[in-house]
Parts: sequence; C-alpha cells; structure tokens
Amino acid sequence: MKIPSSGTPRLLQKLHWVMNPVGYMEANARRYPDLFQAEVVGFGDTLIFVSHPQAIQYILTHENKQLSVPGKVNEIVEPLVGEYSVMMLEGDRHRRQRQLLMPPFHGDRMRSYGEMIGEITATVMSQVPTSQPFIARAVMAQISSQVMLKTVFGLDLTKQNYQELKHLMTLMLEVFNTPAASALLFFKQLQVDLGPWSPWGYFLRIREKIDKLLYAEISNRRQQDLSDRLDILSLLMSARDAEGEAMTDKELRDELLTLLFAGYETTASAMSWALYWVHALPEVGNRLREEIATLGDNPAPMDIFSLPYLTAVCNEVLRLYPVGMLTFPRRVEEPMDLLGYSLKAGTDLVGCIYLLHHREDLYPDSYQFKPERFLERQFSPYEFMPFGGGKRRCIGAALAAYEMKLVLATVLSGYDLKLGEGGLVKPQRRGVTLSPTGGIKMMKVGDRTPVERLLVNSVS
Repeated sequence: MKIPSSGTPRLLQKLHWVMNPVGYMEANARRYPDLFQAEVVGFGDTLIFVSHPQAIQYILTHENKQLSVPGKVNEIVEPLVGEYSVMMLEGDRHRRQRQLLMPPFHGDRMRSYGEMIGEITATVMSQVPTSQPFIARAVMAQISSQVMLKTVFGLDLTKQNYQELKHLMTLMLEVFNTPAASALLFFKQLQVDLGPWSPWGYFLRIREKIDKLLYAEISNRRQQDLSDRLDILSLLMSARDAEGEAMTDKELRDELLTLLFAGYETTASAMSWALYWVHALPEVGNRLREEIATLGDNPAPMDIFSLPYLTAVCNEVLRLYPVGMLTFPRRVEEPMDLLGYSLKAGTDLVGCIYLLHHREDLYPDSYQFKPERFLERQFSPYEFMPFGGGKRRCIGAALAAYEMKLVLATVLSGYDLKLGEGGLVKPQRRGVTLSPTGGIKMMKVGDRTPVERLLVNSVS
C-alpha cells in the first residue's frame, strides 16, 4: 500500500509544522490515525510519523540490519548541544557516551537531590510577591535552572559564576521562545550572523559566553580532587569507558549543554502545566493536597515521590501535552513492511508521542484532564512514553519526574495560588518542544503555615 500523505505543498507543510505543530499533527491524524508521510523541515526528505503503539514498539526496539539510529538526523539541535552530544552520536560512540552519562541519574545519587529540590522551590516561591500577577513558567524556569545547575555543577548558588551562567542560559533559550523565533532552528537560511543585534548573531554571542564559563569550570575541576564530589560534572569527569578513557573537554562541554538544555527547558514547561491543571480543576488540587497531607510535616522526598495520585496527576500532565512531541528518528536501511505499508531504504521514521497520547482507543476523551486513567490502568512503555523510548529514551527521565513531583508537592502544600487566565491555555512551539502559550498567568494569594495547612486539609 502507498503510504498516506496530506498532499499539501511541501513549503506549506513545513511552515505549518514550525508555526503550529499541534494543528499539523492533528489535521493529518484525523485522516491517517496510525501513520502518515510528512514533508516537514528539520529532517530528511522522507519522514513517516507513526502513532500506532505496536508499530512504535517495533521501530524503537529493532535496531538491526533493517533499522538504524542516525544521530545526524538530529542536526536541528546541534547549535544548542554541540556535535559530541549524546543526541548527535550513533553506534558505538553513542553507546559509550550513554554508559558514561547514566550513573548520576540513578539510585542513591538521585535521591540525594530531593532535599535540595524542596529548598530551592521554597526559596523561589517565597520571593514571588503576594497579590501580584506572575508567569508560572518563568517561576518554574527559575526553580528548574537552579536545580539543574546545582545537580550538574554543584555550584554555590550565591557565587557570581553560577549567577552568570544561570542568566546566560535563560537568555539563550529565550531566543527560541515563540513559534516564529523557533524558525531560526528549522531554516538554516536564517542562521546568518549579521552582528550582535541580529537574532542568530545574538544567539552565537550568548553561546560563546556560556562556552567560556563551561570550559573555565572544567579546567578548574581538572586541578581538584573529585573523589568526594557528587555533582554530575565531577562524576562525568571521573568516569572511564571500557578502554579506560575519560571524556574530552569538548565532549564534557557538549554533554553539559545537553543536560542543561534538556533538563531545564522541558521540566519548566511540564511543571507549569501541572500548576495550571491542579488550579483549573479545583477537585484535582484538593484531592492532591489531601494526599500530600497524609504524609505529615516534612515528609521524606521518596515518600512524596511514591504518592499514587501525585504520580497520576504528573503522568496526565505529561500525557496531555508532552513537552517532546517526537521520538528520535530511526532510518530504514533495507526495504521493510510496517502496518502493511512498504517502506523503502532511506526512509526516516519517528514515533509521534503527541498523537500516541491522544489515541481514543488508549485514552478516551483524550483532551480532558483525567489523572484517574493512570490509577485504573497500567499503560505499556509504548502507549505512554513522555520521555521517548528504546535506546534513545531520555537519560534524565527519572530526575525530571522526581523534580516535578517534589516541586508540585512543595508548592501546593506551602502556598495558595490562583489562575489569572480567562480561558483554556493551549500549547505552542518553543524551540523543538511544546510549552504553554503565554506561560500561564497566576497570582500568589498567600503562604500556608503548617497549622493553616492542617486546618485547610481537615476542612477539605
């Protein structure tokens, strides 16, 4: 069978994908619910969007003669993360780099970040003025950036180098904060340095300043005894591959940018959506506060992490508007069949996470926020996959989920907030991710003391 395609002229498809990716995916899925051929910018000539769970499972778990995982297909993010990022590598180089990156994100090391996440959240929220509007995503970005810089670098949050890096990182990612601005990443014709006042020139100069700070920090660490340090940079510098080789400065720089970009940008958007939904639906927020209150004052971070309804709420947030819309591409190396369609060599396939999460056969009333879905049913890793899947699944997935739960629990139990939005907030493109349009306007009504929290929860 011939692979279905929208038939829309290529240029219009590209513009639709950049300016309104949700609209583009939904328009095609209404006619072709399982897969369709896309003519979008940022990938090869032929790209197939796949949203059938069994087909996604096949393409993500069959890296063999038929399918490969070409890192260069991800070149759209190379300006952000560098050529030696784990996102860009393939084959043995990718396996080696991923093995070096994995240990800091698991076990006791990750658990040790819990108290720090709660303290950062409380500090940032205490600085939000009462009875004045604020943008939820901006506040969540402050929290997320501090968490990432503390876990990645172990930096003293009061030191100048930390403040400078935090400021520059925010500026760099704000370059791509709207669909129109995101076009800089998708159209290489726009990547022209016309000086510091041109968009691309501005981005390059910020990146250059970030590079100087990163290389200076790496150089400084090479003069230190890192044996007692638990921050991710120190762990990466101490790690050795199977041949006993350490990462080079360039590899470290690229992986640091990858962690900062992926961990800061995506988590900030996800936490913003969480705040929106628990306040847009008071019954969800009340039930969540009641569950958190059962742990008493000063609960252990891992006890918070294990709360079932909190987990369901966070999963539903990540399902409804997944920050990452697509999996990493796979390339067909030999002709093959998928769902009855013949695919020729050179075809690139992506699992479409957004459309998968809106399949009515998996998620009835998929546009409604219903955390109960995740209490009533166990979804497979290829039915619910907010962090991708297979060998390219997000390395920091566990830390992101941990941070999201702890931040949401800290905010809900310690502060009274209300929405400032007049209607439904919709997603829009922000670089290569989805983010809430306008960042979500909110207001802090007040802080809750432990006694007030107890009274409110006993009444509710």
